[in-house]
Amino acid sequence: MAKWRTRIRSTFERFFPERQIYHRSAGTVNYISVSPWQQSIMALGALAVALWCLYATVMILLAPSSGAYGAGSGQEVARLERWVQQLRAQEALNKSLLEERTDAFQRATVGFEERHENLKIILDELNGSDELEVSALRGNGAAMLVEASIDEADPRQSRDEIKTASAIDVVGVRARLERLRGDQSNFLDNAETLAVERAERARGVLQLTGVGLNRIGGDESAVGGPLVDMLALSSSDIDDPTERQFAERIAQVAARLAESRNYENIVESLPLAQPSSVDLRLTSNYGLRADPFSRRSAWHSGIDMAAFYKAPITASGPGKVVYAGRKSGYGRLVEIDHGYGFRSRYAHLHSITVSRGDIVEVGDKVGLMGSSGRSTGPHLHFEVIFQGKPYDPSRFLKAGQHVYEG
Repeated sequence: MAKWRTRIRSTFERFFPERQIYHRSAGTVNYISVSPWQQSIMALGALAVALWCLYATVMILLAPSSGAYGAGSGQEVARLERWVQQLRAQEALNKSLLEERTDAFQRATVGFEERHENLKIILDELNGSDELEVSALRGNGAAMLVEASIDEADPRQSRDEIKTASAIDVVGVRARLERLRGDQSNFLDNAETLAVERAERARGVLQLTGVGLNRIGGDESAVGGPLVDMLALSSSDIDDPTERQFAERIAQVAARLAESRNYENIVESLPLAQPSSVDLRLTSNYGLRADPFSRRSAWHSGIDMAAFYKAPITASGPGKVVYAGRKSGYGRLVEIDHGYGFRSRYAHLHSITVSRGDIVEVGDKVGLMGSSGRSTGPHLHFEVIFQGKPYDPSRFLKAGQHVYEG
């Protein structure tokens, strides 16, 4: 029995293989699939019409032309003609419905293609070549210390459970559209989750520096995110509830990506790396200490780090050199502006290898360790300043352990 079923099914699929109807419009090629069962139903309908036409023709030809019998036959012919006309009308209606569904499928396809184009913008923002390559939060694999979470004005939307193809008893176009909707929803969920995780990681690093998060970046204009050009993302201008919800979802994810990129840009700009390419040892902490000259308590606005004489001193973060020369008490000094209100200072240098106006990256040499100015021996006096106020550089360097390789 199974063998006969297999043969019958094979013969059926050979006569009615799955076909695609292609349609090209405005340079876009779309298609609609016609399943074997749909073809068989259409073939049976066409066969029925042909048989009725043949039957009506035979009856007309064989009917007598006179007498009472002829009158009765004429009525039968008229009835058959009405049936034929009804069948033809039904055929025209079916053809019209098929064309209408084809147009609807084409419009749906164009709409989903437009959605995908907007989703690509989100994907490009997530996978940009400059995402975190220079000073990514990859570090040396150390665990990220996160003590803060995103302060959200609106909670993240709950994820609707997406039905899989096996759970939906549909075939053809409808099943493909359902799968496409599910893929788009899953993509937005994953993008939002990744954006929140990235923002939380960056915020955790910023919190380790000891500078209030609400104070960082408040006066900067270089804040941006992905450009999402989808119906102007104005939900009030969209009539379809599904498309309005999708537009709002895109805008929400784009905003989270902009937020995470803003925090990451700040982290990438901070002086978090060790200020030398050689090992340094801490010789004096930040804060109150006994002054090495007067032996009285005095405030130390940075930390002192020592190595060997003429050890290379490097930029702790990217930025622009705003001072390079001698300064009272500091000796030979290099000061770098990192943006967002942050500056770093490298003092008591033996010599300076940069000039004012130079743009430096992390690890670029700015001078050599020395003992110029108010100093008792070769060392580096390292300061970090935010909006004119000094902060403990040790906290920045500890935060940098989760950003840069040691």
